[in-house]
Amino acid sequence: MKKYLLFLAAICYFSANAQGVQKFPIFPECKDSATPELLESCFYNKVQDFVFGNFQVPSTTSADYKGTIIVLFEVNLSGNFTIQYVDADSAELAAESRRVFSLLPTITPPTYNGNPTYVKYTIKIAIPLVTQGQVQPKISNASGDEKEANRLQRKISNQKQLGEYDSIVSQNFDNPQLKSQLNIPFSHSYYAQFDGALNQLGSNSHTASKPYTYADVSKYYDLVAAHDRIKIKKDGWWGRKLWNENLVEIQGEGYWFTLNPIVDLQVGKNTPGEVSSTFVNTRGIQFQGGLGEMVNFTTTIYESQGRFADYYNLYATSIAPSGSSPAIIPGIGIAKAFKEDAYDFPMAEANLSFTPNKFFNMQLGYGRNFIGDGYRSLLASDGASPFPFFKLNTTFWKFKYTNTYMWMKDVREDVTMDRTYATKYMANHYLSWNITKRLNLGFFESVVWANTNNRGFDANFVNPIIFYRAVEFSSSARSGNALLGATAKYKVNNSVNLYGQFLLDEFSLGDVQEQDNSWKNKYGYQLGVKYYNALGVENLLLQLEYNHVRPYVYAHSDPLTNYAHNNQSVGHQWGGNFKEFIAIARYHRVRFYADVKVTFGERGLDFDTAENSFNYGGNIFKDYEVNRPFDNGVKTGQGNKATIFIADVQAGYLINPSTNLKLFASVIYRNFDPMQETALAFREGTTWFSIGLRSDVFNWYFDY
Repeated sequence: MKKYLLFLAAICYFSANAQGVQKFPIFPECKDSATPELLESCFYNKVQDFVFGNFQVPSTTSADYKGTIIVLFEVNLSGNFTIQYVDADSAELAAESRRVFSLLPTITPPTYNGNPTYVKYTIKIAIPLVTQGQVQPKISNASGDEKEANRLQRKISNQKQLGEYDSIVSQNFDNPQLKSQLNIPFSHSYYAQFDGALNQLGSNSHTASKPYTYADVSKYYDLVAAHDRIKIKKDGWWGRKLWNENLVEIQGEGYWFTLNPIVDLQVGKNTPGEVSSTFVNTRGIQFQGGLGEMVNFTTTIYESQGRFADYYNLYATSIAPSGSSPAIIPGIGIAKAFKEDAYDFPMAEANLSFTPNKFFNMQLGYGRNFIGDGYRSLLASDGASPFPFFKLNTTFWKFKYTNTYMWMKDVREDVTMDRTYATKYMANHYLSWNITKRLNLGFFESVVWANTNNRGFDANFVNPIIFYRAVEFSSSARSGNALLGATAKYKVNNSVNLYGQFLLDEFSLGDVQEQDNSWKNKYGYQLGVKYYNALGVENLLLQLEYNHVRPYVYAHSDPLTNYAHNNQSVGHQWGGNFKEFIAIARYHRVRFYADVKVTFGERGLDFDTAENSFNYGGNIFKDYEVNRPFDNGVKTGQGNKATIFIADVQAGYLINPSTNLKLFASVIYRNFDPMQETALAFREGTTWFSIGLRSDVFNWYFDY
């Protein structure tokens, strides 16, 4: 029997202790209270005394007002008093209640079984302040009218919902985009400012695949510090927004957004020419943001009108699409007529970036991409109109592997059906490998195919590590167009690096061995050198580049699968059959900048006359198997040889670094001299002067 009694006693003991011991919060003046009851009473009295002694009835409250304020408050784990809800007849009385409770000191928090906890209490404050209030612990256990307690509990529940909005607090904007996975808008002039930092000896950067993300560049060049160095001290809102900041910038816990106007406002003069005055009138808006560390996005909408120098207008109309549209503005898109001699050309760009970890970055975009270290790219250039794409960047060890899948259009009349342009697809991959601290090699492959036989986006090319040429040969009866390429970069020292590209469009070993310059030997190459902080001048970049592309490169037996989009080459903007030499100097100091570019080239054009309608290999929209003048002895520059000289000088002042808004003046001198004048190729010398205000957020090429 005693065993049973002992067992029952043990159960009672543990049951009693399982309920736990709770202690009230302790004011310093109450710590010597001998019993829990005295400690509880001391806590209530201290709260009542403090509220009664500090509460001041607002002056806006009428002298004969009588009422009761009910305050729900909490003492948390840290011993701080926090207001949960105030039930008052006016906002002024509620605000005064919150003010009083914000003055309460930090005390010893309540405990449960010796561990800090939190407890809610209510206090009733009677107005006029003739008596002290009565504090009640835990509203769910409060004595008094149960209906009143339930009503207040419902109001408190609603207060939590309403308080959620008030708890959203903006933080000081510290330019989080400059450290994000968002793409840096690709502008040769802007990229030149940090190109040298990315090419220092020993860096593991991969500089060919562009655009870069801010996070990639920030490893080697402090974008935040560079932004702060050129800040102009302005206290007023207008001054800060004009000279330093985004128009709208919001930053909170784990997110940020910016909103900016985008403009390109230019006026100019073209001499001599049919068009004496030129202009560009672009208005746009750009919205960017980040959600956490993984998701970043940007979208830009442009609405533009413009009239250009004669040679540029002629080229724009020469690549006009099927239908009634009069032109395609190179690098922008299809244009419609504006007034009598100008164009209206809208454009949109967007990019959604997802970076789940340090190895992978995925982008769903509508825009352009570039592969190479030079001013031009033979492999993938940004000179064509924007297009939709999906890009996967994989970075690990000494490698960066870029896969890009693209959806493009052929807008020629020959392939337009039911007023719908033909769809074509492109997939390419590029592997960049830092072999040593000086030497980088890259390997490139691309394939273009059409929607023939409802082929659609061929799943054979989805695998990111497959060899495209073999897949194309086995899956499409050789209807696609595959290209191979390689890049190289050698860092001589921290100031000089050499770079190059090689593009192989088609290769016939037998014809190479014959050494008879077969038309099948379709290749191109690039050689270049960059000199950073040249001649001891800080921020001066000098660059020399030579490009050589043989006839029929980028073309195909079916023009639908040529290396083009929207009647523009996706490789070098000149197409095939040319030689080009470029010299560039770029300099910037604080907010001032100057760019000088000189281009000299030879192009082999077609005559396109009744007497001579041969395809000499410069026009990539012609079938290279039809109407070739010869199969052997093919040389670069064959056909209607034209020499081109272009001098482009631009100087300006950076108004706002957040939007790369520049005030600039530019002069372009272009001399074009064909062997024989035709409808699209005639001798001319053009001087084009422009001044303007431009947000420099993409490359716009005028050197055709």
